[in-house]
Amino acid sequence: MTIDFKGRVAIVTGAGGGLGREHALALAARGAKVVVNDFVRQAPASDAVNAAEAVAHEIRAAGGSAMSCHASVTDEPAMQAMVADAMAQWGRIDILVNNAGILRDHSFTKMSLADFRLVLEVHLMGAVICTQAVWEIMRAQKYGRVIMTTSSSGLFGNFGQSNYGAAKMALVGLMQTLSIEGAKHGIRVNCLAPTATTQMTEGLWPKQVLQAFRPEFVTPAVLVLAAQDAPNRTILCAGAGSFEAAHITMTGGAWIGHGADAAERLREQLTAVVDRRDSVVPQSAEAQGTSEGIKALAAIGASHV
Repeated sequence: MTIDFKGRVAIVTGAGGGLGREHALALAARGAKVVVNDFVRQAPASDAVNAAEAVAHEIRAAGGSAMSCHASVTDEPAMQAMVADAMAQWGRIDILVNNAGILRDHSFTKMSLADFRLVLEVHLMGAVICTQAVWEIMRAQKYGRVIMTTSSSGLFGNFGQSNYGAAKMALVGLMQTLSIEGAKHGIRVNCLAPTATTQMTEGLWPKQVLQAFRPEFVTPAVLVLAAQDAPNRTILCAGAGSFEAAHITMTGGAWIGHGADAAERLREQLTAVVDRRDSVVPQSAEAQGTSEGIKALAAIGASHV
């Protein structure tokens, strides 16, 4: 069955170019009314370029419906105004794609705290601000699809990206909790971990890989995560036409107990504790605690047999 978004309203942040532009165009092509957000970019040797309006114009020229918002996702009043404008024009908001982001790459020893805070502010707090702005609307209409853009740098680490990696992994934690809180209200929250050549990666990759990792090759994952039958609490990796799922897992572990020599006993059994053969994906922090409690009770019970 074809995925379509007729009657749906979507907000895509950071959509003036790169991944966000492709997401916005694809959602619009399948019937969504789209709010295209991006800050006003300062082009070299020219006046400020309103990239968001350029993409919105492209959507309208193709027969779609779009409006633009040229403000930073860190500007809370501006994001609230953006949502209010969408509600005034279209009466609902169904999809939020938190895509906006920046890079300030340095090794940790050379990383300034200002650059660390800035990256956290844009990626993490920008997503928090935008999601909070639409959350009660989605709860009231009993429907919503929220996509957080994480990264392999957050999931698995990458040299020179301690700030970016920390922000991107924080978005996974945000998704994990919001997917639980939103489920009973028809809100599904997921993460996308894209690999693509964008303005942020310009100059970082050899020219020969640019074609293989075009941004539009990631966008099918967004369409699936934004669809009516979207999953909930999923981390999809996407790049070059390949798609994978990442999971935060917990090993079967071992009950060590307590006492003065607990650390020594843990060290002796650490190989068993980190063995991934019996890994599971806990459905909540409570599930992790329950698992640990069951092991403790089993061990205590066995000691009294």
